[in-house]
Amino acid sequence: MSSSPQPDPGAGHSAWREGLDRLRSTATTEPGRLRIIGAALAGLLVLFGSVTAWQVSGRAAAADAVIGHSQPLSADAADIYRSLADADTAAAGGFLAGGQEPRAVRQRYEKDIARASELLVKAAANTDAGDPAGPRIAKLNEQLPLYTGLVESARANNRQGLPLGGAYLRYASDRMREELLPAARALYETETGRLGSDYGDAKDLPWAAFATGVLALGALGWAQRRTYLRTNRVLNHGLLASTAAATVLLLWLAVGHGVARAGLTQSYEHGAKSLQVLNEARIAALQARGDESLTLVARGAVLTPRGDDAYESSYRAGMQKLIGGDGVPVGGAPEEGSLLDRAQALADGAAGRDPVAGAIRDVRQWQQRHRDARASDDSGYYERALPKVIGEKDSTGESFDRVDTGLSRALTHEQGEFRRAADDGRGALAGLAVGAVVLAVLGAAGAVLGIGRRLAEYR
Repeated sequence: MSSSPQPDPGAGHSAWREGLDRLRSTATTEPGRLRIIGAALAGLLVLFGSVTAWQVSGRAAAADAVIGHSQPLSADAADIYRSLADADTAAAGGFLAGGQEPRAVRQRYEKDIARASELLVKAAANTDAGDPAGPRIAKLNEQLPLYTGLVESARANNRQGLPLGGAYLRYASDRMREELLPAARALYETETGRLGSDYGDAKDLPWAAFATGVLALGALGWAQRRTYLRTNRVLNHGLLASTAAATVLLLWLAVGHGVARAGLTQSYEHGAKSLQVLNEARIAALQARGDESLTLVARGAVLTPRGDDAYESSYRAGMQKLIGGDGVPVGGAPEEGSLLDRAQALADGAAGRDPVAGAIRDVRQWQQRHRDARASDDSGYYERALPKVIGEKDSTGESFDRVDTGLSRALTHEQGEFRRAADDGRGALAGLAVGAVVLAVLGAAGAVLGIGRRLAEYR
């Protein structure tokens, strides 16, 4: 029997060593060195273009997410919170009106509940498995029908003149404040955190692209200096074209990302951030209005541990957040650090500041009217206090409606400012990823052609 030939274990090692020897011998000649230099330059330029396209695409995708996903979801979460708070306010206002609830108040309540339900469906559709927003949405969907059922029970008892209606309404309001609104706030904070993360990704500097760009330009400069020293020729057209392509790409990257970063920063500071503060102010006003109405519904039945009226104390706390101080009328500008003070400071231009300034004046008027209503109620004149709270004219309800309208106008303006600045920032990155690939290929071709001209001199 003949034995089959066994492979030589040293053959692979010998082939590898032979290849290295050939490369080493090639590098000892000028044509060989030029080939290595040309390949290295082309590789560096392709790497520069690839890294730039990759990093710019990531930042453009994050900017798209800011505009098309995270900011709208954050706004929807704020609208869910606002709708729920407004529904609770409308329910309390309708109860105070007695058995014949005003049609406008009823419609407002139903519109708020429908809006919250619609936005919860939308939020659920945009939530993946494992998303932290999921449990909040599930809790809201679970608790909302329970709340509306309690409100309907309160309304039915109120129409019959039964005191039990007030207890049902207080319980419904407690469920709103202890279950629904905290879940809605948690959802809002989750979406706002996602928005902040997308902003961070969109504005992150593309350090790797800058580094490879500088390295490529440095290598091209060295190659041209080497050519000049060996041939005494100032210009190599291929290498010059390659340098021009790399320079254009590096400048485009620096300017484009700088403009995008500035636009996104502007959209956050005078758009997204302003929207967050205005949403907080609008919600604080809604909750203060609800507390004001529930003070008359409860008639002192709900007290704090210190023995104060719980709803009146909550009203004062809301006013303190809204305008500062201790929640009593003091006049003048809002206290520094209050929601309306911050909203006015963040507003961009008169179109943004004027609605907030009007809301501040209306809050002052609201506080004064509230003090008059409380004086009447505390003196035992409930029937006099009631129209001062829910009346159509010269009531706290009229003042609240003006505050809410002013803040709504400010929100609309700031939403437009956000969109314009964010679109400008995103637009600055348009075409950069594709341009990076094209310029890198052109630069690599220029480097190969420039080195090829030098190689031709040795043939």
